[in-house]
Amino acid sequence: MAMDAKTLYVLRLADTCLIHSQRLSEWTGHAPVLEEDLALGNIALDLLGQARALLTHAGQLEGAGRDEDQLAFLREEREYRNVILVELPNAAASPSDGSGGRDFALTTLRNAAISIWLELLYGRLQASPDAELAGIAAKSLKEVRYHRQHSSDWAVRLGDGTDESKARMQAALGVLWPYFNELFAAEGTEGVGPAWSELEADWRARWATLMLEATLTLPRDSAMQPRGIDGVHSEHMGHLLGTMQFLQRAYPGGTW
Repeated sequence: MAMDAKTLYVLRLADTCLIHSQRLSEWTGHAPVLEEDLALGNIALDLLGQARALLTHAGQLEGAGRDEDQLAFLREEREYRNVILVELPNAAASPSDGSGGRDFALTTLRNAAISIWLELLYGRLQASPDAELAGIAAKSLKEVRYHRQHSSDWAVRLGDGTDESKARMQAALGVLWPYFNELFAAEGTEGVGPAWSELEADWRARWATLMLEATLTLPRDSAMQPRGIDGVHSEHMGHLLGTMQFLQRAYPGGTW
């Protein structure tokens, strides 16, 4: 289905929040400490709330009668426009280490990267000519500031921690680094918001400061250009959607 630039702009942000929330929810009952189990769950719920508001607005802009639930659960894989970074699994490099395939270092760094990015983007979107989007951004900004502080504290704690925690964080950074490029790939849209490239200088400056505090070494720049925002996803996306969409697909139109 062809989509106008305004709808696409909002949908890229909405889908990124939605899929990031889905990945975070997989930590429920599995975080290293109870407090973090609750924290990750709350962050996931914040992101889900942001996704709901953004998907509702995207549906209104699209004008095809699709609501937030239809956009969230009834699209095919190529119709999702999230950055690939958020669909990567919470997987450890070596699931045999007793982690069950979950890597807290990877989750911590991804949370930090996305929350810094969202804080910068929402800050600019508060001035959007689209009043509805500006309102969503203003509300969401308060939430992502907490997400950024929380994830940054963990990044420093683990990066500047034991030899093992530092090694795990450095390895996770190496895995994630090429996917950060997509955070600056989307074009701006008149009447909606800025090009994501306008965030890059500030994001990289904040990220460099955080990595210095965490005593982590930045990898060499990568030329890799992921295209999740264009609907070209990794092999992990289909599996994620299979879980996320199961209930709606199994019982279409079901109500509580």
